[in-house]
Amino acid sequence: MPGRGRSSFNKRQKERSRQDNQREKLERKAQRKLEKQTSPSEDAEDSSPDFSAVAEQWALPGSIPDSSTDE
Repeated sequence: MPGRGRSSFNKRQKERSRQDNQREKLERKAQRKLEKQTSPSEDAEDSSPDFSAVAEQWALPGSIPDSSTDE
């Protein structure tokens, strides 16, 4: 029965790959959890960025009154 060997090898290889992916995923999850616990005060500043500068850059000309207009 020579056909059995190849399928068994493929199954083992697939299962090994699945376990490796699961282990990597758990490691990434644990890393994110540690980062979240160790630096909540540092991320608080970045979590609420000031969008006023972006709004001014994306605004159409004349839509935001500014002091630099020559009217």
